[in-house]
Amino acid sequence: MRYVNTEAAPAAIGPYSQAVIAGGFVFTSGQIPLSPETGGVVPGGIREQTEQVIKNLGAVLQAAGSDFSRVVKTTCYLADMNDFAAFNEVYAQAFSGNPARSCVAAAALPRGVLVEIESIAETGA
Repeated sequence: MRYVNTEAAPAAIGPYSQAVIAGGFVFTSGQIPLSPETGGVVPGGIREQTEQVIKNLGAVLQAAGSDFSRVVKTTCYLADMNDFAAFNEVYAQAFSGNPARSCVAAAALPRGVLVEIESIAETGA
């Protein structure tokens, strides 16, 4: 088992790692729309926040030797299911391989953000 850490994505805000590699897969922690440079939530609505989450997730996957084409499962959390259509439009641009997915409404997300995504992907090994 190996822990993944990259400065290209926001640091963990609790006692966890950005991702763990085990058994030929990388398991990412949920990524929220924080700027790696400032640590603050990016401004904007669901589209802008989803774009930042995808950037953060991509950086973690890359640090783990993987990428979006190797993602087999995502779990997505939305603060408001009324944002589902707009979220899906942005999500589809990164996840063109159509991995398995769960998407649920969450009563609240860390720092009051609108979206969080975690993934499981194959590694390059």
